[in-house]
Amino acid sequence: MLNEPNFFQNEKVLVTGAAGFIGSRLVEKLVESGAAVRAFIRYTSRAELGLLATLPHPILDQLEFVRGDLRDPSAVRNALKDIGIVFHLGALISIPYSYVHPVETVHTNVLGALNILEACRKTGSRLVHASSSEVYGSAMRVPIDEEHPLQGQSPYSASKIGADKLVEAYFRSFDVPSITVRPFNTYGPGQSTRAVIPTIITQTIHSDRIKLGNLDSIRDFTYVDDTVEGFIAAARLDLWDGRVYNLGSGQEISIRKIAELIFEIMGKEVIVDIDQKRIRPEKSEVIRLISDNSKAREKLGWMPKVSIRDGLTQTIAWIRSHECFYRSTEYGV
Repeated sequence: MLNEPNFFQNEKVLVTGAAGFIGSRLVEKLVESGAAVRAFIRYTSRAELGLLATLPHPILDQLEFVRGDLRDPSAVRNALKDIGIVFHLGALISIPYSYVHPVETVHTNVLGALNILEACRKTGSRLVHASSSEVYGSAMRVPIDEEHPLQGQSPYSASKIGADKLVEAYFRSFDVPSITVRPFNTYGPGQSTRAVIPTIITQTIHSDRIKLGNLDSIRDFTYVDDTVEGFIAAARLDLWDGRVYNLGSGQEISIRKIAELIFEIMGKEVIVDIDQKRIRPEKSEVIRLISDNSKAREKLGWMPKVSIRDGLTQTIAWIRSHECFYRSTEYGV
């Protein structure tokens, strides 16, 4: 049973990872829904706001900013004071980066989640935890439902499995009210070139010859606004019972086909070279991801609305108008 549409009116909400790709869009949607939003962002000496800086000033003016590090228990505890709902999106999310810096990835993603859970345990805050479809690894069966085995095929995916299991444990052990949502390959405006779609677009803007990794991997892409609606729908549930919900389109497409569609939309003929640096280690490569989203459809009333062509068109337009954010040769961040 879903709560009323005005559920977020004056609700005090914390968003970790608020400066990031999905987090910034979630912050905007929550403010528009009437929530009082506290944005937890990583401290830098330049007081950077990340993608929050791209939001309209009427949205920014309503935010409360808290700067800190998820690995710092006191910073997390202070951020959760008087908070009703926590959307925990803060994480190191790059798979290539996790190969180079596995310790930092685990510290941030696992200990960060533990600190959030400990704070929720003390404050009674409800938790919407962001997982990742990478926790499933290469599909043993398709489509992938929430009962599919979890496989740590990269340090990043292993860290997210650890975080997911901590959320499960804190619900079962301490009754921490929680819901886990598991997005499948979210894409859209603002995403960095650590992901394949911005990588293809940014290179294609500047060249008729681009470098990619494995073209035969199959993914389930979901536009960022649809993913955000999934987070919102999860938070509106009456039942915070530790369940997991897949947020994916249920449609599969290869990286090769995605690239061809991007070239078509951009009106360019492009040669693709395979760059060995962009190929994951053999046993770490996830070959096929496609979601079974029937649980989210039934329990959350959620369905993706944006088609892959429309989503790519909007993403291309955004990247063209924000080229200063991108370096076409950059990979893995």
